[in-house]
Amino acid sequence: MECIFCKLTDYALENELAYAVFDVMPVNPGHMLIIPKRHVQNYFDITVQEEAAMMELLHRGKELLDEKYKPDGYNFGVNCSECAGQSVMHVHMHLIPRYKGDTESPLGGVRGVIPEKMGYRIG
Repeated sequence: MECIFCKLTDYALENELAYAVFDVMPVNPGHMLIIPKRHVQNYFDITVQEEAAMMELLHRGKELLDEKYKPDGYNFGVNCSECAGQSVMHVHMHLIPRYKGDTESPLGGVRGVIPEKMGYRIG
């Protein structure tokens, strides 16, 4: 099967080893994907250089989104394997702008991947 990410050419941001695009099915306005140019499935198999390239674009992407969308916060992360929610088997990091009121209760943030673990209190 051909990889949809390997066919992309219209980048929002790019460096030598990675690129960023706007997600075609965004969670929120401005949702970006940061993707290494080399086809590799698992984040833990990328090189140190590819990881650094992705981190550079994470920060550049945040700057771009701050200017264009002015979000109130961010979530970012990587799904590694189908059991963790990975649907395209090419490493990609999500940079998701968050806006006050975009969910009833954001408490727990990324813990929401397992909804019953989301609502917790400390202290």
